[in-house]
Amino acid sequence: EGRGHRVDRPVRISVQRHRYGEGKQLLLTRDVTMVEQAEAMRRDFVANVSHEIRTPLTVLSGFVETIQTLALTPEEQKHYLSLMATQAHRMQGLVEDLLTLSRLEGSPVPGVHQSFPLARLLQACEQEANGLSASMSQGQVSHHIDFVVQPALAEAVLLGESRELQSALSNLVSNAVRYTPAGGQVRVAWSRTADGAIFSVTDTGPGISPEHLPRLSERFYRVDRSRSRETGGTGLGLAIAKHVVQRHGGELRIQSQVGKGSTFMLVLPASRIELLSD
Repeated sequence: EGRGHRVDRPVRISVQRHRYGEGKQLLLTRDVTMVEQAEAMRRDFVANVSHEIRTPLTVLSGFVETIQTLALTPEEQKHYLSLMATQAHRMQGLVEDLLTLSRLEGSPVPGVHQSFPLARLLQACEQEANGLSASMSQGQVSHHIDFVVQPALAEAVLLGESRELQSALSNLVSNAVRYTPAGGQVRVAWSRTADGAIFSVTDTGPGISPEHLPRLSERFYRVDRSRSRETGGTGLGLAIAKHVVQRHGGELRIQSQVGKGSTFMLVLPASRIELLSD
């Protein structure tokens, strides 16, 4: 057992024996742990993408066949077309998230020459959150969503790629709304720290067990697959948020307690925050 060996992730060693010269043999050993892990991740990724697309595609195909073969009333046709649109939207969201991840991994780290107001970013997030909450409430009490900005950051400017940061923030906010029951609370806040700033999203949802927290930002990792499908998530939102904040020199932090809700934080360094007083 070499360094880094764990029961759940053992070190893999490739051993090859070669003959050379007279009566001599050469034994070559190579650590192939990372190679095998990369190959396993590739297989899992392909399998997950195929599974996530196959489910809505199967449903969509079924509805198409129903409309083609049965004599439906206009009301029934409208109902089936609405369900079909939902599945098509789900697949579109998945493809868009996959393209976002691909773009993030293939592009250079954002510079500091691009800047945009923090207020503009928050306004877009607030509109999306309220719209999502209204669409999910369906006549019930919608979520109580509060946006709070520390005075020191009220007129701050962010340095980096606006589209990426918008995507990261929106994913955290939309996740909080999706997984918080109607009438629950979602608190979105920007606060300054000694060495930067923190964007945090706190909800009163079901919370997450400790064993799941280290893997939440993995692509397609789900605590509850059935619950994730009900809420319309793609399983890529946290992976995108993590990639974005790391590209901007920060990190994703998660705190949660079962039955009491969760807090997701994007921690950005001071080099990405420009204050009015600076």
